[in-house]
Amino acid sequence: MNIIIIGGGIIGLSAAYYIRKAGFEVTVIDRHDITEGCSFGNIGYISPSHFIPLATPGIIRQGMKWMMSSSSPFYIKPRLNVDLLRWGLHFKRSANASTVEKNAPHLNNLLQLSRSLMNDLKEDLDDFNLIEKGIFMLYKSAVTGRHEKELAQQAEVFGLKTVICNRQQVQDYEPETEVDVAGGVLYLDDCHVHPGKLMANLYAKLKSMGVSFVLGRGVSAFEKRGGRITAVQVGEQKIAADEIIVANGSWMPQIARLLGTQILLQPGKGYSMAFDNLKHNLNYPSILVDDRVATAPIDRWLRIGGTMELSGHSQTVLPKRVGAIYQAFKKYYPQLDLPLPDVTKAWYGYRPVSPDGMPYIGRHSRYRNLSFAGGHAMMGVSCAAGTGLLLSEMMRRQPTSISIEAFSPERF
Repeated sequence: MNIIIIGGGIIGLSAAYYIRKAGFEVTVIDRHDITEGCSFGNIGYISPSHFIPLATPGIIRQGMKWMMSSSSPFYIKPRLNVDLLRWGLHFKRSANASTVEKNAPHLNNLLQLSRSLMNDLKEDLDDFNLIEKGIFMLYKSAVTGRHEKELAQQAEVFGLKTVICNRQQVQDYEPETEVDVAGGVLYLDDCHVHPGKLMANLYAKLKSMGVSFVLGRGVSAFEKRGGRITAVQVGEQKIAADEIIVANGSWMPQIARLLGTQILLQPGKGYSMAFDNLKHNLNYPSILVDDRVATAPIDRWLRIGGTMELSGHSQTVLPKRVGAIYQAFKKYYPQLDLPLPDVTKAWYGYRPVSPDGMPYIGRHSRYRNLSFAGGHAMMGVSCAAGTGLLLSEMMRRQPTSISIEAFSPERF
């Protein structure tokens, strides 16, 4: 069998890895050359702690407040767009306590499956800076602190290990620089990687395993017969297919339309900045909860990032929102000497965001050999290994390691 994977981001490459290990022929198609995209410039967290889906009670009210500020962590570009309106309607319907309660266990299962697989990847790939010391959730306000402590209690129900810290205890974990917070929660099961190194090493491994790549050209059409997709058209090249996996991130709806199907997804643009050769650095990665900013230190290198900007695939950088990431960082770490960045040159990428914050993983009934894998939002790296294993099991027609019903690509 020849299995075609459309999309060469972390989800597509992870799928290729596990499917090739299962003995199938694999071809990865990507419109770019696998040296950029959201899988490269993200923060690189592998976070079982993120078991609460993005669509949560109160997030719409908070989002409306943020919309009034030019430097807030959230922004929707006003526009008349049917796909955005449909997505927003389903997001509103999903942002309730009962939906979150139903979905959180399934997301937790996927996250914990992925986390358990990282040590296997560590043994099989060249070094990608897997750092297993945990991730801090840091907060400044008492209201946020109460919420984070409640989440820590939920996390322990799922078997995660947490350490609740006051201001001084957080400071004890960071002896090299001042930390200006009210407190924090350290999630010991979380870890982080250098995403660019992970992608580069996974790509090299796949080539050595015999995976074929068709790069720099997008899919233009599909050949179908008898309820199956028989071939993929890429430029002048037609590639025969026994199975198709669509895993091209925020561009998934375009491929779905070519197939006569619909996937509700919006690109959630995020920004990041990297700093190298720092004299002093953080010991622990952290999410600065009140400001929705994330940090990822590796030796003397540091990446900070954040924002959720729903503006389509706009290539416009909004300097005030990028600058707010830097300013938020300085509020929490006032003594860490970071050079003032050129915010107009910040990296940005498009996170694929589903209306309920849950990924799409599974077969589609339109064709017998069509599967989707995407919509992981900010958790692509966190969920990649588990998603790849699940797709491998699906290709082998085996029972999946965890239930994937909640991830159905036809749930909307």
